[in-house]
Amino acid sequence: MKKAIGNIFVGLMYFLLYVPLAVMVFFSFNSARSTSVFKGFSLKWYAELFSSSTTMTVLRNTLVLAVLSAVIATVVGTAAAIYIYYLRSPAWKSSINLVTNIPMMNPDIVTGVSLMLLFVFVGRLIGAANSLNFGTLLIAHITFNLPYVILNVLPKLNQTDPHLAEAAQDLGSTPTQAFFKVVLPSIMPGVTSGLLMAFTLSLDDFVISYYTTGSSYQTLPLYIFNIVKKPVKPDLYALFTLIFTTVLVFLLISNIMQMRSDKKNREKN
Repeated sequence: MKKAIGNIFVGLMYFLLYVPLAVMVFFSFNSARSTSVFKGFSLKWYAELFSSSTTMTVLRNTLVLAVLSAVIATVVGTAAAIYIYYLRSPAWKSSINLVTNIPMMNPDIVTGVSLMLLFVFVGRLIGAANSLNFGTLLIAHITFNLPYVILNVLPKLNQTDPHLAEAAQDLGSTPTQAFFKVVLPSIMPGVTSGLLMAFTLSLDDFVISYYTTGSSYQTLPLYIFNIVKKPVKPDLYALFTLIFTTVLVFLLISNIMQMRSDKKNREKN
């Protein structure tokens, strides 16, 4: 009885999560504007989506921001994770881990407003005409992506044999060569997972972007927020379908790499 109730509960949960997405994907291929009657398969709304210069510009802005912030956050976050891993003071390491976790637990609106106030304050100090622009938006995205990268890389470092780098140096490698040829490949699944998560979070962010960008640079979530105040056109269903598919592919890649890494670790043990 308990198992049946549990199965019903899980089934209902997945139904509420994925059926709306399935409906959206289904009607993105509808030949008519109707969202209740399917009148035939068509790629009309996808063609209209890609013919819209405004939508394509916003999409390009979003991808540029997501890629840049994810790459920078991954490089900085990986370096930070390595620093934390090699710290010898347990108290200092615990303090840094606590500080790393705070941004993830902090509400997005608090992070967004605080960053906005900081950028406006600094902008006035340096006499900037526009305190909020693409630069401030990029810094904000890097900031909230960093903890996720660190927490993806650190477990891989903890799973790595601490004597690998020393063994490589004993065989003639320099410390830099030992890191890039031995340590980095062993933690690469964590680095890749952090990169994909940072990209996904940046692609999806609305609240922090809303408070830290100016009028000259608009991302996809902000654009969607502005246009859904009016009746939603079916080409938006096509756009949402593409976003959902992109995120799904990235998550699948991340999970496959994680599974392969876990399998290799089990085989070594």
